[in-house]
Amino acid sequence: MIGIVAVSHSARLGEAALELALQMVQGPGARVRVAAGAGTDADGTPILGTDAVAVAEAIDELAGDCDGVLVLMDLGSAVLSAELALELRLSDVPVRLAPAPFVEGLLAAVVSAAAGGDLDTVAAEASAALGAKTGQLGAEEPAPEPVAPSRPAGDAQTRRVLVRNPQGLHARPAALIAEASGGVDVRLRRLPDGPEAAAASLSRLLILGARQGDEIEISAQGADAADALDRIAALFDDGFGEGTDSLPGNGNGNGNGSGSGTGTGTGSAPEPVAPPRDAAGAVTAGDVLRGRGVSPGVAAASVVHLAPALPEPDGGVVVAESERPAEVSAVERATVAVAEHLRARSAESTGEAREILDAARLIASDPELLADARALVLSQGRTAARAVWEAARSHETALEALGGRMAERVADIRDVRDRVIAEILGLDLPGVPEREEPFVLVAVDLSPADTAALGGGRCAALVTEQGGPTSHTAIIARSLGLPAVVGVTGATGIREGEIVLVDGDRGTVEVGPDEERVASARAAAVVVEFDGQGRSADGHPLALLANVGGAADALAAAEARAEGVGLFRTEFCFLGRTDAPSVDEQVIAYRGVLAAFPGRKVVVRTLDAGSDKPLPFANVDDEENPALGVRGLRIARRSPRLLDDQLRALALAAAAESALVEVMAPMVATVEEAAEFAERARGAGIDRVGIMIETPSAALLATEIFEVVDFVSLGTNDLAQYTLAADRLLSELGDLNDPWQPAVLRLIGAVGAAGRAAGKPVGVCGEAGADPALAPVLAGLGVTSLSMAPRALGRVGAALAAVDQDACRRAADAALAAPTASAAREAVGAVLADVSGL
Repeated sequence: MIGIVAVSHSARLGEAALELALQMVQGPGARVRVAAGAGTDADGTPILGTDAVAVAEAIDELAGDCDGVLVLMDLGSAVLSAELALELRLSDVPVRLAPAPFVEGLLAAVVSAAAGGDLDTVAAEASAALGAKTGQLGAEEPAPEPVAPSRPAGDAQTRRVLVRNPQGLHARPAALIAEASGGVDVRLRRLPDGPEAAAASLSRLLILGARQGDEIEISAQGADAADALDRIAALFDDGFGEGTDSLPGNGNGNGNGSGSGTGTGTGSAPEPVAPPRDAAGAVTAGDVLRGRGVSPGVAAASVVHLAPALPEPDGGVVVAESERPAEVSAVERATVAVAEHLRARSAESTGEAREILDAARLIASDPELLADARALVLSQGRTAARAVWEAARSHETALEALGGRMAERVADIRDVRDRVIAEILGLDLPGVPEREEPFVLVAVDLSPADTAALGGGRCAALVTEQGGPTSHTAIIARSLGLPAVVGVTGATGIREGEIVLVDGDRGTVEVGPDEERVASARAAAVVVEFDGQGRSADGHPLALLANVGGAADALAAAEARAEGVGLFRTEFCFLGRTDAPSVDEQVIAYRGVLAAFPGRKVVVRTLDAGSDKPLPFANVDDEENPALGVRGLRIARRSPRLLDDQLRALALAAAAESALVEVMAPMVATVEEAAEFAERARGAGIDRVGIMIETPSAALLATEIFEVVDFVSLGTNDLAQYTLAADRLLSELGDLNDPWQPAVLRLIGAVGAAGRAAGKPVGVCGEAGADPALAPVLAGLGVTSLSMAPRALGRVGAALAAVDQDACRRAADAALAAPTASAAREAVGAVLADVSGL
């Protein structure tokens, strides 16, 4: 076995790269240690740098059970630490320092080591990783085609398959192919005349450059050839777990011909469709653009476009040899100036913004980037600006070739590139415009520095044509509480100054909404500080909790003073995988959330896959009506171990932390289902067990269900969908998917009454929980807790604090008596007008 040590200036970068690499392999994978950062300062803030002693200790730790150790490094100065570590180590295991790109090299090395490669093979795979950019992007100067090792004579079995997943053979599918080959001599060739690659080689598979719609010939030789071909063909047919919806001529199997699943990163994003445009090429009022919601919330404001990027410097200018040293000096001065500017910006920032700006500063200081630019000036006579442009392009294409999360880092390189070039040319850097009034920023993509600069400004929401849920746009938008939708085809066609309504939950951008919707969105965007205690005017408690999807969300919720977690969506741990995470993996993920709320309640929802959130290992069949099919708890009918493993992991995580853990199942329709889930959960060691009430049947059976569970939580989004028979992802049915609908309120009232009679808690964790106007009504209906996005806590808390319990009950009675949703709103407004001003 070969061990790998990843040396990085940033602990965050090192761990993130390792996490990505380990997702490429199944089972135990490779032995990898991260030696990152240089400790922490007095405030506990990580210090960027490298520590030779830590590198030496990592090598020694692996030496005991590894035949060799490969060391990969991120930035130039990390090489010095790695070289010094060779002198400091105590073991004599063979060590190789790899001249490989850090992230892509780590991915290739982990896959090769997991497949049983020796030190030479693993090092070669890591070093060849950067060459994958040529096949993936069709660079101007393609690398030589790799030559696969010769195959012994013999009959080979062949199979032809189609690349069906939208992103083609990027790193994760390539890793799955390498693993599926199972030691069999398997080769892949892109037809009709593309290169050939061995299945066990991650880098060579990437160099195939196979995209969606390409035909691939797979050949295998040996005793297990047929089985290996079956495994690999199945991966292609399944789209490597990434979906096949956008393949021309391919149906999506959901019965209505539309891709589903927007939201905040827990589902599959719909395939973007370019909106219609007017004669001038602009998106017109009334259009609804769709993308992927990556930061929740709703905002309405006029559109402002990000200033265009710097033009590409002229590549035809050749600098005289006598002037080249001056051009090199210009590059050096500009990189130092940009790094210093980013350092100053970082010092003024906090949290994610500070870390991202620090990473940008390191890019600007990267000695390899500087060396590449210097070489272009001295050897080819490039101008300083052109040299920086070309040096940056080589780094960009390397990341783009990897696809997925790493491709989203391209914006970081381009941001630093533009800053350095602007400094060289004495130009103003394009960036976020300054405005006196709130605005929605629309761009092709945003750089990390630009996104970080949004804090404290007038930006109300973000819309980009590119990006994904792990891009810096998404990360900082969530940390700033800005609604954001990315991957919106045609977004830059919206006219400057046009009013748009951005819904970060649904992943939509509505152009030219009516005045009532604008007013409602603007009212909802007002952030009110929460004092940490939900209660009515007469002191009656009603817990205000947060909806979270992972550890980062939990930390943000704790900072917003949420009283606990009312909905922990565990789907995040399962996304992007073709098989379920192990119990140990789940325990680690769950503990990250529980640790943020010591001594406080955390309500965990078990896996809610299916319908708009399909997972390849849980939802194996196409369904005519997936919203009515095998989803939520029903998955346990097919895969009981999936639920049992999750319950076991939750029990282990709860035992390791001090949070008060409660576990509930989604999509329960009968008393039998509730009772069976409760028995299994308690058998796994869960003390408090509940269910989600999302179906009318569960609401009507609430009295009987309370006999077998400890609590319930109302998922008002699905409850409205099933009660009104209206797909909640269709914006044109938005009036039906309204928690103010009398039928929905009456079902909530029935559940609240059953909860009072049983003396057991009733929570609400759907969108209704974040509506300050509806909060008093829900309290009057018997709801004992509300769960919402952290930014809504203050507004809901203020609305409750303005009314007493008697007013809440009268408001609930008025809502229940109303025949329509609008009448319910008016009736409640009349009841509460004198006491709350609502």
